[in-house]
Amino acid sequence: MPRAGQRLKTRKPTAVKPQAPVSAQADALAHNRLIRYMEEHFEWMLVTGYSAETVRARRQAIRKFIAWCDERGLDDPREITRPMIERYQRYLYYYRKPEGRRDSGAPLTIGMQYQYLAPLKTWFKWLCREHHILANPAADLDLPKQPKCLPRSVPSVQEVAAILAEADPSTVQGLRDRTVLEVLYATGLRRMELPGVALYDVDLTRGLLWVRHGKGGRERVVPLGARACAWLDKYLTESRPQLLTGQTDALFLSDYGEPMPPHTIADKVKRYMRFAGVNKPGSTHLLRHACATHMLEGGADIRFIQEMLGHANLQTTEIYTHVSIDKLIAVHSATHPSRLQRQRPNGDAQPQTQPQSHTHPRVSGPSLAEARRSATEALLDALDREEEGDALE
Repeated sequence: MPRAGQRLKTRKPTAVKPQAPVSAQADALAHNRLIRYMEEHFEWMLVTGYSAETVRARRQAIRKFIAWCDERGLDDPREITRPMIERYQRYLYYYRKPEGRRDSGAPLTIGMQYQYLAPLKTWFKWLCREHHILANPAADLDLPKQPKCLPRSVPSVQEVAAILAEADPSTVQGLRDRTVLEVLYATGLRRMELPGVALYDVDLTRGLLWVRHGKGGRERVVPLGARACAWLDKYLTESRPQLLTGQTDALFLSDYGEPMPPHTIADKVKRYMRFAGVNKPGSTHLLRHACATHMLEGGADIRFIQEMLGHANLQTTEIYTHVSIDKLIAVHSATHPSRLQRQRPNGDAQPQTQPQSHTHPRVSGPSLAEARRSATEALLDALDREEEGDALE
């Protein structure tokens, strides 16, 4: 926060946000009676404490099922049977993404199939409890078993430093972007959580940040670190007053003085990754993975990382224990019998048993760099369910 007696810059920006054309598009599924049951179900979810983000994510999944039913002339929940739902499950399995996309022709991942099917179980359970249907056709539906995959790619400390350095702090927008990057890397926040952070959620004196709108409605407190606190102090003093155009408590503001939306944050992170030459999948989630992996490699306890990331289940965090491969390689090289030589206490190398030959045998297998790449392949898959759930939102 600004220090006592410190003068703040108050120049108002001249940028005016252009008004997007308003186009009223009719809902192609409005005629289907299943839509009414869906809306009543979402009203029940909000009343019983589900978050609006959860409702928005499940809306997309259930609407996809209703669209499939509408193509087959189904508009009454009493007409839907378990074989129909199993047929829809097979439809998702064989579905291929349409042309015109970068991944056109690709199948849905197991995680996405799960995201489309799981809300149906909750919906039909509610329909049965409210006596709209006599029996629950999705009660015994077997959901796809999600594989436990290692994350796809984790940026190194040097790569993260290169990404952070791409934001130019000499400009108002560049200082804001640098601060956003620093906070994301220091705290491991999700892209949906950062826009909800307000001014009063930051305590620079103690170096803490309150996440009041976390996933599942859970709140938590995370440490900021000295470097992120320094950038936040500079941003609040020099950049935010010049971006502010009205009354808002949001910590990070867009070029038009409004709270930064999640997609804008993700686009900016991806842009700076491209500038830094880090060609890896993901954007804000990549910094989240880097935060967790680098802390684990630095010796942090997994339960502290679980608390920082806001994981309700420790098993979600345990995937990061499989990513820190460097220590495992060092232990293997020092203790496994297949090593080429062992170091004696006086520094002389003691050759191991070798075939009688004038040349050393060729050592097969991957190199150290390849082993590291193989072990850390796909850190984004570590939280595939979480990331794909965010995509639905």
